[in-house]
Amino acid sequence: MARILVAEDESDIRALIALRLRRAGHDVTEADDGESALQLAIDENPDVLVLDWMMPGKTGIEVCEALRHHPHVKSARVLMLTARAHENDIATAYAAGVDDFLVKPFRPIQLEERIAALLARR
Repeated sequence: MARILVAEDESDIRALIALRLRRAGHDVTEADDGESALQLAIDENPDVLVLDWMMPGKTGIEVCEALRHHPHVKSARVLMLTARAHENDIATAYAAGVDDFLVKPFRPIQLEERIAALLARR
């Protein structure tokens, strides 16, 4: 189906997301920090990135901003996954180039639905 990069520093959450997406038929790559996520995105050109906001190295916002300026990856869809739910946080994420925003805690089916919607728009 789709190539998806999951960047989440909490291993339990990352494993859950990766498992659900693999079961849905996607090819999933995992990163546990922002620097790795950015390099993997450039190397592998995923269709969708699921980025945690608060990660070591680079934040999900910094990764998204860097991707939006990179010619090879700038068309990838980005889903920001975060506990940050303040109105200003959401505005910051969209200004950085995020395509969708999902607040933790979330239900796995919500994640699958959001990714399906992002893929339909690609």
